[in-house]
Amino acid sequence: MPDAETVSDHAVADGVFARDAVLLTGVVREAGALALSLFRTELRNWIKGKSSPVSEADIAVNDLLERRLRDATPDYGWLSEESVDDPARLGKRRVWIVDPIDGTRSYLAGLEDWCVSVGLVEDGIPVLGAVFVPTSDEFFFATRGAGATRNGSIIHTAPGAKLDPARIVGPKPLVERLGDALEPGKIHPRIGSLALKICRAAEGRLDVAFAGGHSRDWDLAAADLIVHEAGGLMTALTGDVIVYNRPEVKHETLVAAGQARHARVVEHFRQHPLF
Repeated sequence: MPDAETVSDHAVADGVFARDAVLLTGVVREAGALALSLFRTELRNWIKGKSSPVSEADIAVNDLLERRLRDATPDYGWLSEESVDDPARLGKRRVWIVDPIDGTRSYLAGLEDWCVSVGLVEDGIPVLGAVFVPTSDEFFFATRGAGATRNGSIIHTAPGAKLDPARIVGPKPLVERLGDALEPGKIHPRIGSLALKICRAAEGRLDVAFAGGHSRDWDLAAADLIVHEAGGLMTALTGDVIVYNRPEVKHETLVAAGQARHARVVEHFRQHPLF
């Protein structure tokens, strides 16, 4: 696989995706408003697969996103957590990758740590990303090569390489595997949405965000670009770059952080591998 530096050279000039950026911003805000209107109401919900919750709100938001985005960009592929996978996406250069409600468990529990997450990838690399948190009206956005913003203001990952557990989010056993590299302190409370925890690292409110080994393309694509454009990196613990829109959309354990911390974490797990 390519390394992180190779992919960081893959930049999109300002304006190349201007039309799609405008489209994405409006549609994600509309989807967020729909999700918020259904939040804390009586909703039918069920379990798909072994343990993943889904509700009629997830489906309604997905339907809105699919209708708006696919009507406007009929030549693009589509990959969503709540749509039947269409293998035709594998033959498309550009593909929308969508999680209509990331953090469904929190959403159904009436908690506020959920979001709408939509990325556009080209040749497997994210080029646009939007993550909208309707409960706090936070809109994270990035275009490859043009930086990342939160509500229009430029964001950056936190500098330095210190590993403070109060500023690290991820599965507790994984954080604890940092062992002697950690400063003393309590582990940060969990955040229900994976995309949101990565965005918290992108804006510097967290230092490190881990994803366990069960994340999928739709959890990651938008936030991956946002943390990258905020000056950080998100890769596998080996340092391998994430490539999207493959036949297998599941990913191994991942880490997102500013570049100095990312390098320290990757080096730690090279010396102390999980398996």
